[in-house]
Amino acid sequence: LLQRDQFESEKKVAVADTTIQNLERIIAQLEEEKTIRKEQLAALENERQTKEDALNQKKGDLQQLQQQNQFTREQILETQALLEKLKNQLADENRVLDARKNEHDLLKSLIDNMEGYPESVKFLHNNTGWNHNAPLLSDIIYVKEEYRTAVENVLEPYLNYYVVNDLQEGLQAIHLLDENKKGKANFFLLDKLNDIELLRSPVLKDTIDALTVVEFDDKYRGLANYLLNNVFIAENEMALQNSDGAIVLEKNGKYVKGNYSLSGGSVGLFEGKKIGRVKNLEKLTEEISVQDKKVLALKAFINTHSNEVITFNEQLKENAISEIQMAISDLTNTVFSIQNKIENIHVAELTGGERISQLLGQLKENQDAIVTTRELLNDLNASFSELTLKIITAEEDYVDTEKQYTDANHGYNESNIVLTRQQSKVTALKQEFTFKTNQLNELTVQVENSKIQLAESATGITETTESLSVLETSVINLLKNKEAEERKLNEADQQYYNLRNVLNERESSLRNKQKSREQADMLLNEIKDKLNELKLQLAGMKERLSVEFKVDLDVILDEERRTEYTLEELQEKNDRMKKRLENMGEINPTAIEAFTEMKKRYEFILEQKNDLVTAKESLLQTIEEVETTANKQFLDTFNKVRENFQNVFKALFTEDD
Repeated sequence: LLQRDQFESEKKVAVADTTIQNLERIIAQLEEEKTIRKEQLAALENERQTKEDALNQKKGDLQQLQQQNQFTREQILETQALLEKLKNQLADENRVLDARKNEHDLLKSLIDNMEGYPESVKFLHNNTGWNHNAPLLSDIIYVKEEYRTAVENVLEPYLNYYVVNDLQEGLQAIHLLDENKKGKANFFLLDKLNDIELLRSPVLKDTIDALTVVEFDDKYRGLANYLLNNVFIAENEMALQNSDGAIVLEKNGKYVKGNYSLSGGSVGLFEGKKIGRVKNLEKLTEEISVQDKKVLALKAFINTHSNEVITFNEQLKENAISEIQMAISDLTNTVFSIQNKIENIHVAELTGGERISQLLGQLKENQDAIVTTRELLNDLNASFSELTLKIITAEEDYVDTEKQYTDANHGYNESNIVLTRQQSKVTALKQEFTFKTNQLNELTVQVENSKIQLAESATGITETTESLSVLETSVINLLKNKEAEERKLNEADQQYYNLRNVLNERESSLRNKQKSREQADMLLNEIKDKLNELKLQLAGMKERLSVEFKVDLDVILDEERRTEYTLEELQEKNDRMKKRLENMGEINPTAIEAFTEMKKRYEFILEQKNDLVTAKESLLQTIEEVETTANKQFLDTFNKVRENFQNVFKALFTEDD
C-alpha cells in the first residue's frame, strides 16, 4: 500500500509538472497570438474604412450616372416615338405627294395628247392657222369634286366646244376643218354670250345652285350663266316633285330631271373625269408644291431628331455603369470580407482572453495542488525506506514457513484424491439403480393401458361391422336410384341447353338488328345534315351567281355540260383565278393611258441609252487615238530634246571636263 501511494504520488507530481509546462507554453502562445490579432485588427479597420469610403463614392457616381442614363433613355424614347410618328407621317405625305404627282403627270399627258376628244378638236388644237390657244369648255370650268359627276351630266354635250371671242374666229376654224376634211367642231361666242341677260330662277327647296359649286374666270361668267342658269343639284329625291321647269341633278350623277324628261342610271367609273382638266392641273400643281414643302420640312425635322437620338445614344454610359456596378460589387464583397475577418478576430480575441484566464486558473490550481502532493511524496519516501528493511526480514521467515506448508499440503492432496474416487463410484451406482426402478414402473403402466385399448378396439370393430352392413345396403339402393335420376338430369340438361342455344341465337339476331338500325339512323342523320349543308351551299351559290355574275342557277342546271373538267379541277382553277384577281387589285381606269405614257418614256430612255452607249464607244476610241498620238509626239519631242541637250552639253564642256 505504501509503495502504491508512493507511485501514485510520483505520477501526480510528474503529470502536474508536465501540465504546468504545457499551460505556460499555451499561455505564451496565446499572448503572442493576441498581439498579432491586435495588429491585424488595426490594419483591417484601416482597410475597411478605405473600402467603405471608396464604396460610398462609387455608389454616388453610380446613382448620378443612372439618373443621367434614365433621363437620356426617356429623351431617346420620346424622340424615337416622335421620329416613328414623323416617319409614318412622312410616308403618308410621300404617298399623297406621289399620288398627286402621278395624277398630275397623267392629267398633263391627257391634256397634251387631247385624249378623249374628237379628231377635229385635236386638229384645231395643233393648228396655228387660227387662234389655236382658244380654250375648250372643259378647260375653263372647275367643279368641286363631290359635284363633278352631276355637273358633267348636264354639260357633257358642250365639253368639246371651243370658247372663241367672236364669230370671225369660229368661222376661221371651220374653214380650216373644211379644207383639211377633219370633221366638225362646235364653238361658243363670248361676245354674244356676254351681251345676253338671263333671268335668275329662285333656288328650289332641298337643292343647291349649280353656279355655286363651279369656279371660272370673270370673262366666262356669261357663258357659265347661259349653261347653268336654271340648273340645280338635289339633296334628295323630294326635289324632283316640284322642279318648276328647272333642270335638277342628283348629287352623285344618278339622274337628270328636265322639264319634260328624266334620264339616269348607274354611274360609270370614268364619269366626272373629263370636266375641268386644266383647272384641276393647276390646282394639282399648287398642291404638289405645298406637299413638296411639307415633305421637305418633315425630312428636315426628322433629320434634326435623328441627330438628337444619335447625340443621346452617345451620352449613354452603359459601359461606365457596368464597370462601376462591378466595382461596387467587388468593394461590397471586400467590405463584407473585411467585416467578417474583424468579427472573427474579435471573437478569437474574446475566446483567447477567456482561454488565458482559464489556463491561469488551472495553472494556479495545479501549482497549489502539487505542493501537498510533493510533501506527501517526501514522507512516503522516508516511510518506504524503513518498510523495505522490515520486508526483507519478513521475506526470509516467509520462505521457511512456506516450505513446511508445501510438504503438509502435498500429503493432504493425495488422501483427498483417493476419497474423491470412492465417492464417485457410490454416486454412479445410486443413479443407475434409480433409472432401472423408474423404467420398470413405466413398462407396467404401459401394459395396463394396452389391455384397456385392446378391449375398446374389439368393441369398436363389432359396431363398425354392423354399421358397414347397413351402409352397404343403403349404397346399393342409392346406386339403383342414381341411374334413373342421372337419366332424368341428362334429359333436363339437354332441354336446357337446347333452349339456351335458341335464346342466344335470337338475342344475337336481335342485337344485330338493333345495331343495323342504329347505323341506319346514324347514316340517315348524316345524310340529312349533308343535305341541309348542300341546300345552304346551293342557296348561297345561287345568290352569289345571281349577284356577282347575273346567272340564274335553275336555268344553267338544265343545260348540257360543255367541259370535261372534274369538280376538284374546277375548284382549283377557281381558287387560282381568285388569287390572281386579288393580286391584280382594283381596276385602274387610267391604266391604258399610264401604260402608253410609260411606254413612251421607256422608248425615250432606251433611245437615250443607245445614244450614250454609242457616244461612250466613240469617246473611248477618241481617247485611244489621242493617247497614241500624244505618246508618239512626246517620244519624238523627247528624242529631239535629248539629242539637242547632248549637242549643247558637248559644246559647253570638253572631254576633260
